Amino acid sequence: MAKNELIGGTLWESYSNKVNDHMLNPRHLGEITEAEAKKLGGKLVVADWGAEVCGDAIRAFWAVSKNGKILDARFKTFGCGTAIASSDMMCEMIIGKTVDEAMKITNIDVERSLRDEEDKAAIPPQKMHCSVMAYDVIRKAASTYKGVDMESLDEEEIVCQCARVSLRTVKEVIRINDLKTVEEIVQFTKAGAFCKSCIRPGGHEARKHYLVDILREERAAMDREKMREGEAPKSFSAMSLIQRHRAVEKALDEKVRHSLLKDGGDVEVVDMKEAGGATQVYIRYLGACKGCPSAAIGTLDFIAEILRKELDPSIEVLPV
Repeated sequence: MAKNELIGGTLWESYSNKVNDHMLNPRHLGEITEAEAKKLGGKLVVADWGAEVCGDAIRAFWAVSKNGKILDARFKTFGCGTAIASSDMMCEMIIGKTVDEAMKITNIDVERSLRDEEDKAAIPPQKMHCSVMAYDVIRKAASTYKGVDMESLDEEEIVCQCARVSLRTVKEVIRINDLKTVEEIVQFTKAGAFCKSCIRPGGHEARKHYLVDILREERAAMDREKMREGEAPKSFSAMSLIQRHRAVEKALDEKVRHSLLKDGGDVEVVDMKEAGGATQVYIRYLGACKGCPSAAIGTLDFIAEILRKELDPSIEVLPV
């Protein structure tokens, strides 16, 4: 039976070729036994994560060395094709990394790695929660390896417990996609798609954050920023994260990218966080920079030096 007979042609086309490939030909589907992990020189870590309300579940198998390096990773899932593709890509991304390095991988990183084109989403918004599951099972496996509760690894406030969506993610999605309704937030993040207790007060145990309030407050902040768009903040530290992101992109355009483009490379800002008084800028190398040996040290130091000189001495640049 042809694909178009199974699912609408337009919907099928909203999935990237990479998603289809990992969905139909997963490289890491299966399990790792204790004997196999021992043969690789590591110990076996098994972790389960799932959402009963939607029926998706993932079991992760890691072989981890004594120094915390992930030697091999496999998975099993009861999820849909997108969950298979996301889990398979997640395994591909973490093999060779330490557990701490793997914990820095987000669902956004997983989705971006499944794209055919850098500016075109790999999956439709309503399936984004599948990549969130891949992110959550990393954290679950990491907590199992470290012997701590998964909640202790949380560095951010969680708005939706069902889909494990953070307050920061909801705010960023509203701004980046100029969302105007709660329904759009649900579509893009899956927050509020299941038990719905995080959408608005009433009918459930009281929560600290509700999507209706976050949307209203964020839209009001965006309107205020538009009104004073011409006013430049006095310092980098006084800017919002969105303003800092723009400032970093401007500095990269003016001082860095032209040098990289000459050699067929480029750099992309994939995330930005505040940590201990510093601004952490997470970057991804593109083109020729991806496999360049100097990118890990020389290019990274060059970018960090430019951003610290042009914007703020506290900036930390981290590759993903």
